[in-house]
Amino acid sequence: MNLGRTVNVSENISCDQQEFVLVVLSAPSKMKFRGKMVEIICIQQFTKVVATVAKVAKIVALRLSPSHLFLVLNEQVVNGGTSMWCSLSQDHFFNEYNMEGVSAENNEIYLELTIENLLRALKSAHSAKSLKIKLTKKRVPCLTIEVELPSLVSASRIVIHDVPVAVIPRRLWDEFQEPEMPDFDTVSASREGEMTLTVETDLVTVKTYFKDLDMSVEGKNVQSQSNSSDCLPWVEARVDIRKLSQFLVGQQVNPLRVICNIVHNRMIHFFLLHDDLSLQYFLPCIAS
Repeated sequence: MNLGRTVNVSENISCDQQEFVLVVLSAPSKMKFRGKMVEIICIQQFTKVVATVAKVAKIVALRLSPSHLFLVLNEQVVNGGTSMWCSLSQDHFFNEYNMEGVSAENNEIYLELTIENLLRALKSAHSAKSLKIKLTKKRVPCLTIEVELPSLVSASRIVIHDVPVAVIPRRLWDEFQEPEMPDFDTVSASREGEMTLTVETDLVTVKTYFKDLDMSVEGKNVQSQSNSSDCLPWVEARVDIRKLSQFLVGQQVNPLRVICNIVHNRMIHFFLLHDDLSLQYFLPCIAS
């Protein structure tokens, strides 16, 4: 599904849209979502997260649950595609957050959208007094972004953006689950905490050396590391430099901690950790 529609922007418009109602077969099922942010730091941080995702993806899935929001990119790895999993704790970003999913048993909402459209809407909220996001239905289902801007007069200035979305049916939800963590050989290029980044062209080879890296290992990877790392004192992964550069240059999360996992000759996995949000990026190897 490709939603390259134009975003509608207007000022001083009443936000009186009906909530989106989805009917599945003969059984009506209401899906509702409404959230409000009033902390400018949270609004700006949310915008930076969306901007980071927009650097590496065009179409993403937005998964809404009672506790979290997820931005998911799941390209076909067999065709050299990348994967991204971004998790945001709703109670950190939202002062008000209400949702009703497909059903009581499946209390989630899955939407597909053009991430650049969402980013364009959020950029107008850089100095907003508040930001509201809700699921509505105009001519098509939309995420309606209502931005309340500061004003010198008593009446607030309101800017409304409608971001078209497509509802992902329940039967496809399994395609947008958190990627399984492979057994990583190590969390750096060598067991001595050294890593080398090499860029090769026909004319020149440039290498950057990193030393004294933290070799901390998380959870289940501790057990999986014993034999493979002994056999492979150095591991490597050859990846598309354009995709790697897009991610590194485009990330605006400003993480407290970054973990780089390497599966020898298979993939690189970046794990960006911050308070109440995490972002994972999977970059498969290319043929040598």
